[in-house]
Amino acid sequence: MPRKPLQTLLAAVVLMLAGTCAFAQTVIIAPQAPPPPRAEVMPPPRAGYVWDPGHWRWDRGAYLWAPGHWQPVRRGYRWVPGHWVARGPNWRWVPGHWA
Repeated sequence: MPRKPLQTLLAAVVLMLAGTCAFAQTVIIAPQAPPPPRAEVMPPPRAGYVWDPGHWRWDRGAYLWAPGHWQPVRRGYRWVPGHWVARGPNWRWVPGHWA
């Protein structure tokens, strides 16, 4: 029995979104440890936001500082800041996320 047009459209959208999600995350590998974090002055608290501290990002063979910024709060979740993890001789960036 053929699918109804709406069901076919919904199935196509779900497949399209599932396919794009797999490619949405870029894996960032650096060959050396990042420098120590910079000291940042956190601005006063802001209702409905959580502070995401600055971090070193790997860009074209060098670390560059990305300053901290506010993230809108997601109720029921806590913000886990991005961080570098040693993997053998290299370092891998784990993006910030809600947990």
